[in-house]
Amino acid sequence: MIVGCLPFHLGALGSGAAPSHPPGAIAPPPPPILEIQVALVSRGFRVGPIDGVDGPRTQAALRAFQQSTTPAFSPGSQKPVHPTLSNGLPAWTRYVVTTEDIDALGPVPPTWLGKSTALRLPYETLLEAMAERSASHPKLIRQLNPHLTWNRIPPGTGVILPRFQDPPIRPAARVSIHLKSCTLLVSDAAGRVILMAPCSIGRRTSSRPVGNLRVVSIVRNPTYTFDPARFPDSPEARSLDRKLLLPPGPNNPVGVAWIGLDRPGIGIHGTPSPETVGRPESHGCFRLANWDAAYLAQVSWPGLPVEVVDRD
Repeated sequence: MIVGCLPFHLGALGSGAAPSHPPGAIAPPPPPILEIQVALVSRGFRVGPIDGVDGPRTQAALRAFQQSTTPAFSPGSQKPVHPTLSNGLPAWTRYVVTTEDIDALGPVPPTWLGKSTALRLPYETLLEAMAERSASHPKLIRQLNPHLTWNRIPPGTGVILPRFQDPPIRPAARVSIHLKSCTLLVSDAAGRVILMAPCSIGRRTSSRPVGNLRVVSIVRNPTYTFDPARFPDSPEARSLDRKLLLPPGPNNPVGVAWIGLDRPGIGIHGTPSPETVGRPESHGCFRLANWDAAYLAQVSWPGLPVEVVDRD
């Protein structure tokens, strides 16, 4: 049970045999920036949701990748470019929607009380599920599939998705969270970066833990305890006289994974709103996109050092 903080990673794509010509899956040539984003993400240098836009997060990830492979590189000397970035794989894949994908969808009540009465907090739409499956922005999925009507997609439909793939699983040796840049870095025992990801931090400076922490718990598909006392600005919270237990699911407030730290109520966790990750907005926890939280849960262990850094 998770208390005190406010989507699901499905691994590599392409599982199952696809029909030779699934309806509605014709891939145009990918723009170069999309190829770069997919290659970065597959190496652990996350750009937020893959969106095909050459924005500051993509440049930060590209710069960090280049620094990790070319230590002498000066970040301010030029726009980051790396000739060995491409992994030779296509930038996207063709996924065939299954009956299970459709059956797994369901409504998410809009209120805290309503959420507490649900059996699960699933994906609400197939577009949301496909975006998280591919670590992508829903707008990009729409752009890649302009022919699809998302509220009327039957099983067997082909959907073009960026080829999201996690890097190999290696145990983490250290996690550092940089408050100035809202970035989480995970390195292995050799000092190699295995994950760099945008991270949301506490909205108020006083709510941000700084210094040396440790992982004390790792929970996949967690429940969440809504404490009305922590939400004094919410009219609904003020009307409640008890705590509420919310069920698991990708639309749970802490997403699909919780990595608890040795501060009461503080942890690193997922979120059902990956597009908002990377800025100060939490109550003190550290939010990641669901796919990054799921990966971090796989490489973490109780006692893992976590340093929260309040400097550049």
